[in-house]
Amino acid sequence: MKWWRWLLLLVIVAAVAAFGWHWVAEDPGYVLLRMRGWRVETTVVAAVVLLLLAWAVLSLAWTLLRWPFGALSRRHRRLSQQRLGEGLVALIEGRHGDAERDLNRASRLESLRGPALLAAAEAASRRSESSRALDSLDRASQYAPQAARVLRARLLRRFGRPAEALALLAPEADKGTLTPGGWRELAQAARESGDLRRARTALEPLQKSGALGSRAYAALEAQILADTLQAAPDGAALNTLWSQLPKAQRRVPTVVDAYARRAAFFGLVLPAMDELESALRREWSPRLIETWGLLAGDDLEPRLRRAEAWLDVHPNDAHLLLALGRMCVRLRLWGKSRQYLERSLALEPAAGAWEALGDTFAGQGDAGEAQRCYRNALAMTRGETVRATPGKAGSGIDTTAIAVEERDQHGVPRLRG
Repeated sequence: MKWWRWLLLLVIVAAVAAFGWHWVAEDPGYVLLRMRGWRVETTVVAAVVLLLLAWAVLSLAWTLLRWPFGALSRRHRRLSQQRLGEGLVALIEGRHGDAERDLNRASRLESLRGPALLAAAEAASRRSESSRALDSLDRASQYAPQAARVLRARLLRRFGRPAEALALLAPEADKGTLTPGGWRELAQAARESGDLRRARTALEPLQKSGALGSRAYAALEAQILADTLQAAPDGAALNTLWSQLPKAQRRVPTVVDAYARRAAFFGLVLPAMDELESALRREWSPRLIETWGLLAGDDLEPRLRRAEAWLDVHPNDAHLLLALGRMCVRLRLWGKSRQYLERSLALEPAAGAWEALGDTFAGQGDAGEAQRCYRNALAMTRGETVRATPGKAGSGIDTTAIAVEERDQHGVPRLRG
């Protein structure tokens, strides 16, 4: 339907031109110009046309005069844009020295100065040139103040100064004018500096901003809540804080684990046990079952039988086997503990399993094997090579494969494809 509009417009223009020509033809007007003996007589229409021609000639002359200077500015703009692109590519590729050089050159163009200086500060920080990075941020703050503030906070955290980063972002946070990246840096800086109350207050605006994906936000939220629970000064404060958390947050395994460990530290074993078992009924978590096995109490035998029933459904869970082994060690069931711990090590070697196996050998009076297990536990903690300890018959623990029957949640064996 666009051609109908153009046709209608042409008809209207033609009609206006026709009526205008008749109107001017009836009285074209009279213009007289006299200057220093010169005398020019013409109509109004001709005078207007002459003025338009003069304006066009002057514009063309001005354009021709400016062309050499415009060519220089266009070349400068083209080179600056090229250097900005090359600098960003070098920054991603890890050539931070080249990136900083190109980005500083690109910042000579005023329209690119803000983003170029921000990227140059990032390049300098990755080379551990903190003074040059902060100097670039000082200049960038004149062109992109909010972005420069967020990047400065990130660099301060990177340089191990989270308290300064928090102090930098706190005024805008109190006003509610922080950018999404600012809320993220505020939450991280508050957590690292120990101001967990402010870190928790940053979670809601951070979630609304959408600066983080769902997984990244859930991980950060769990970390902050776990740190908050671990920092509770006593059992009463811990229970008060736990009761104030929303129901959804009290279902996160990391948060439940932090509460259970802190409650057990204050001697609140039963509340810790209740929360762990409730969480395990909702969703199986290897982390929670390991914590559940560490809790003290006088009901070890019933808990051992309960965990052995879980083993029918989760036969290949190394954490469950480790929990069973630890409980057997506390009950002095050396044979069962060794069986469970060796299976756990075969599935997933861990320093805790080596340590518990060392306790097993020590309980059996085999000091040599116990020392080897303890050395392996220490080596795993340090990230060193672990040497499998031989059994009494001289056969080592097979840490490469183990054949265990798998069952679903109803206890029905699974068929391997």
